[in-house]
Amino acid sequence: MKVPDYPENEESRITMLRSLDILDTEPEERFDRLTRIARRLFGVPIALVSFIDMNRQWFKSCQGLEVKEMSRDISFCGHAILGDDIFMISDASLDDRFYDNPLVTNEPRIRFYAGVPLVISEGIKIGTLCLIDREPRILSEEDKELLRDLGQMAAQELASVQLATIDELTQISNRRGFIALAIHALNLCKRLNKPASLFFFDLDLFKEINDRYGHAEGDYALISFSKILKEAFRTSDVIGRLGGDEFVALLSNADQRETQQILQRLGQVLTDFNNQASRSYDIAYSVGIIEFDPIRHQSINDLLADGDRLMYKQKREKRTKESLA
Repeated sequence: MKVPDYPENEESRITMLRSLDILDTEPEERFDRLTRIARRLFGVPIALVSFIDMNRQWFKSCQGLEVKEMSRDISFCGHAILGDDIFMISDASLDDRFYDNPLVTNEPRIRFYAGVPLVISEGIKIGTLCLIDREPRILSEEDKELLRDLGQMAAQELASVQLATIDELTQISNRRGFIALAIHALNLCKRLNKPASLFFFDLDLFKEINDRYGHAEGDYALISFSKILKEAFRTSDVIGRLGGDEFVALLSNADQRETQQILQRLGQVLTDFNNQASRSYDIAYSVGIIEFDPIRHQSINDLLADGDRLMYKQKREKRTKESLA
């Protein structure tokens, strides 16, 4: 078995990793979403976001394995961070570096491995997003490009640790975080010719909630609605709070039928919440739903502008009906 070498910038690499203050933290949805997507898209039993610490490999997100860390000496990812591109082993049992590795001879009995380095500032590679299979396989060039894109998304999430892209109140993506993730998701949809749709939400009568019941109650409404969105939408969808009482959700690889099913589920989740919450008001929303058109929507801002326009159209129609009632 070959023990992975240390990068030339190992001291700086460890310093950068520790500065993120991410080791031994709890799982986070933004990383778990990526490993779930990777596991589903590639049809592998194991997908990981791993960081290479001084003497260990630690998993920030781990789909398909029960352990949270292992020795760096036996890690495949320790080899992956030495290169600039995907590190792939088609059949570890036939590779002189890995055939007698305990991860190959014992559980999880790795045969296939593909890991893309996670690069943050100054070109420092602190870990990988990797795929593992118990059967030999290879990745096509298209598969490799897709894995690189997912790796870039994971690296963007690491950058967000420094750039603060999570909304402090609701703990979902803020505007900056949503846009960063949405750009990557839309690029994937364009490359794979998959549909995508944007939901643009605005809470109805939110100002009245604040004015009548106070800002603490308004915060409660915002937090509650973010939880409602997370329950109604799929785990692979990108959800964010743009600011104030405006929320967005980007659905990738969802046709019109599935989009309508999610909208119906959202309505039911909201109804159940309002019935159980027993507040003196109900949470309600207006929404603009726009299908992504790569020709018309040259940027995520174009898509947001169309969603915003449709949302306000629905809000005006509601007010007109109320005034006529």
